[in-house]
Amino acid sequence: MDLEIVTLAQRPQPWDVFWAMETSWPEFMKHDPIGNSYYACLEELFLECVLVALDGDGRIVAKAHSAPFQLPDGELPDAGWDFALRSAVLTPVWGETPNAITAAEIAIVPELQGTGLSSVMLAALRDNAGRLGYSELLAPVRPNGKTDVHEPMETYASRTRDDGLPVDPWLRVHVRAGGRIDRVAPRSMVIPGTVAEWRAWTGLPFDTTGPVVVPGALAPVMCDAEHGTAVYVEPNVWVRHPTGA
Repeated sequence: MDLEIVTLAQRPQPWDVFWAMETSWPEFMKHDPIGNSYYACLEELFLECVLVALDGDGRIVAKAHSAPFQLPDGELPDAGWDFALRSAVLTPVWGETPNAITAAEIAIVPELQGTGLSSVMLAALRDNAGRLGYSELLAPVRPNGKTDVHEPMETYASRTRDDGLPVDPWLRVHVRAGGRIDRVAPRSMVIPGTVAEWRAWTGLPFDTTGPVVVPGALAPVMCDAEHGTAVYVEPNVWVRHPTGA
């Protein structure tokens, strides 16, 4: 497929078209309050950090998001995705200079998933981070091949195939692209909600206190039925990608 990959600064897109691109994210993943704060600031703060892939007809078939942020002491935080995106939004508010850049999301239209386009977008995101002057692209990776919500992420992320590559397909893409697995971020994304909201997001009853297995989740959602709330804490895996900058 003939594709053109550009930043939103180079080729602005109509926002209704940009947000309307179909993805396969589970509905509950669209309700992280920290992530939504980042997405709300794209036009104001992050046009140089967001890539779109356009096919021959000019249709958006993939998106890749990143964000500069302030990383204290160079240590990758337990809070992963939420920490990086919160910092990305607040760093300019506080008048600070970012010293790192995080990948936030790579999304591919469903009909092109499995074609290798995710690898292309990852390489483009890494190259764009280098163009912006960052020596590394940091990625809080969501290992979406993890199907046992009760298996610790530390155990799953360390599992490898006979060729030494990770068993997880998305981690494998990152390692093949030159990324180095650094550590697990045990509370990378926190999605709180009422039981009514979780019922709407998942179609599940959420009527019993305790862990709830939700399709597409990497860990159980903890339900407090007596108080009408439920919280999902997702672990991710930090991967470092050198950019050559």
